[in-house]
Amino acid sequence: MCGICGWVDFERDLRQEREIAQEMTGTMACRGPDDEGLWTAPHAAIGHRRLAIIDLAGGRQPMVAEGEEGEAAVLSYSGEVYNFEELRAELSARGHRFRTRSDTEVVLRAYLEWGEELAGHLNGMYAFAVWDARSEELLLVRDRMGIKPLYYYPTPHGVLFGSEPKAILANPLAQRVLDAGGLRELLSFVKTPEHGIFSGMYEVRPGQVVKVSRDGIGKRRYWRLDSHEHGDDVRRTVETVRGLLDDIVARQLISDVPLCALLSGGLDSSLITALAARLLREQGMGSVRSFSVDFAGYTENFKPDLTRSTPDTPYVHELARHARVDHTDIVLDSAELMDPAVRAAVLRARDLPMGIGDMDSSLYLLFKAIRGHSTVALSGESADEVFGGYRWFHDREAVESGTFPWLALPATAAHAGVELLLRDDVARLADLRGYRAERYREALAEVPRLAGESGHERRMREVSYLHLTRFVQILLDRKDRMSMAVGLEVRVPFCDHRLVEYVFNVPWAMKTFDGREKSLLRAAGADLLPESILQRVKSPYPATQDPSYDRALHGRAAELLQHPDSPAAALVDWDRARELAAGPPSPASRAALERLLQLDRWLRQYRVELAL
Repeated sequence: MCGICGWVDFERDLRQEREIAQEMTGTMACRGPDDEGLWTAPHAAIGHRRLAIIDLAGGRQPMVAEGEEGEAAVLSYSGEVYNFEELRAELSARGHRFRTRSDTEVVLRAYLEWGEELAGHLNGMYAFAVWDARSEELLLVRDRMGIKPLYYYPTPHGVLFGSEPKAILANPLAQRVLDAGGLRELLSFVKTPEHGIFSGMYEVRPGQVVKVSRDGIGKRRYWRLDSHEHGDDVRRTVETVRGLLDDIVARQLISDVPLCALLSGGLDSSLITALAARLLREQGMGSVRSFSVDFAGYTENFKPDLTRSTPDTPYVHELARHARVDHTDIVLDSAELMDPAVRAAVLRARDLPMGIGDMDSSLYLLFKAIRGHSTVALSGESADEVFGGYRWFHDREAVESGTFPWLALPATAAHAGVELLLRDDVARLADLRGYRAERYREALAEVPRLAGESGHERRMREVSYLHLTRFVQILLDRKDRMSMAVGLEVRVPFCDHRLVEYVFNVPWAMKTFDGREKSLLRAAGADLLPESILQRVKSPYPATQDPSYDRALHGRAAELLQHPDSPAAALVDWDRARELAAGPPSPASRAALERLLQLDRWLRQYRVELAL
C-alpha cells in the first residue's frame, strides 16, 4: 500500500532541507514498514514509505523515469492498480520498456504517455504524486471513490502533501490551528469534500487531480457520478452485477504476499469471502483465510438493540463451513479496548478526534492480529452505500427528513458525541444545525439529474448520491487509518468504479425488487451463500455490550473532569460533562464521553491552537 509525502517550494533549495523532508517521510512508517526512500531536487522533495505487495524486489520508490535529457518524472505512489497488466501491454505496444513487474512503474509510464489524463486509464485504489522534472510541476491524484487518502497544504511558494495530516504537520511551515470552520467539520458527521479540518489544509477530492506549478494550484475532476437511463431488466441486471463482482474479486486477489478476507457473517463480507474462496480453489491455490472480531462473552450474552438484532459469530462460523475457508476469530475483552496504549495508537492513526471509541479500538486490534498472518485483506465495505443497505434507506421519515438520512433516526443519534457537551457559546458559534443544512444543500446541488425522473425515484437517486460521495468517505477513511496503522492493506471490491457507476443508475424499484434491502446483491450471490446469511438483516459493525467497558469509560472521563485546565475545557461545558459521567451509561453518553477523552488527548498531543 504505502505512504507518500513531499514538499515543493519554488523559492528555496530543498536539497538543503533533507532533514525536514526525512522527518515528514518518517511519519509514514506505519503505512510502509518495508522500505523507505527520499528524492530531492532544487525545488522538490519526494518521500515514500513502502508496504511491498507486488514485485517485492523491483517496486522501490520514489521511482524515477529517465528522459532524453536526464530525469523526466518522479513518482511516489500508494495503492493498487488492478488493470496494470493490461496497461503494461498497451504501453509496451506504444514503445515503453519496463524494468520491473510492479504496478508502480506502469503508473509512472502511464504519466509519460498520457500526462495528467493518466488517471482515466486506471482501475484501482490509489493516491500518488508525480513531480515532472522537465516542467517543474507537481501532480496529486486520488482514486475515484477516495479509498486512499491524500492531503495538501499550500505554502507561500509551493505546497506540502502527504497520505495523512501527520506528514504535513511534521514540517514547521504547517500550523496546527483549528478554526471555527474546522470545528464545525470535526463535529458535523457529514465529510465535506476537500475539507482538511486543520486550518489551511485540504484533502484531494475523490476523482480529482491537483496541479501545482509556479503559476499556483489548479484543480480538475477527472471522474464523477453521472446519470443515464438503465436499459437492463432485473435478470440482466443481476447477471451484470455478478459478472462484475467475479471480475473485480479475481483482479483483487493478485498479490505477492499472504491475502485474507474480513468476515462479519453479513451478506457483503460473506459474498466477497465466498467468491474469493471459489476463485482460489479453481486456480488450485488452496483455501482463503478469513478473520472476524468478537468480544469475550458477546455471543452468549447478546442483547438486541435498535441497530443490531443478532450477533455475528454464529453466521461467521456458518459461512466458514459453507465456503470451506480457514477461519480465525479474534476475541477481545474490555481491558484491551480501554488500554491507553491502544487508544493512543488509534488517535495517532486518525490524526483527528473523530473516532468511535470501542469500535475503532476493536478494528485496530483486529487488524493488528491479522497482520501477524496476512498483509492484504479483502473487505465488504461500501456495499450498503452502493446497493442501499442501511436501515435509513428504507425509512420514509429518514428519507424525507430534509437532511443527510444517517443523521435523521433516533437510533443513530449517538453520532452527536461531544456535541452534547459543548459550551453554550461554542455551540452558538459552531451552529452545527446551520452548517449541516448548508453542506446538505451543496451536496444536493451536485446530484446528476435524470430527465423525466421524479417522485421517490428522484429522491432515492439523491439519497444514493449522498452516501456515495459523503457517508462512504467516513467509513473508508476509518478503515484506511486503522489498517495502515499496522501495515495492513485492505481492498474494497464494492468500490470498483464500474460497479458503482452501473448500480447507481439502476432504478430504486429494481434495487428493492424483492421488497428487501440490497435485492440485487442478494440475488447475485444466491448460489454461493447459505439461506440464513442471504436472509439476514443488516447488522452494523459490532460494539461491545460489556458493562465493565462503560464503567471504565465513565471512570476515565470522571478523572479527566477533575482537571479544569484541560484544553478541552475551552470547548466543553465541564459541569454538563460531569453530570453525564456520573449518570447511567447510554449510547449517547458513551459517544459523548469517548469523544471528550479523545478531544482532550488530541488538543494536548497535537499541540492544537484554537482560533475560534
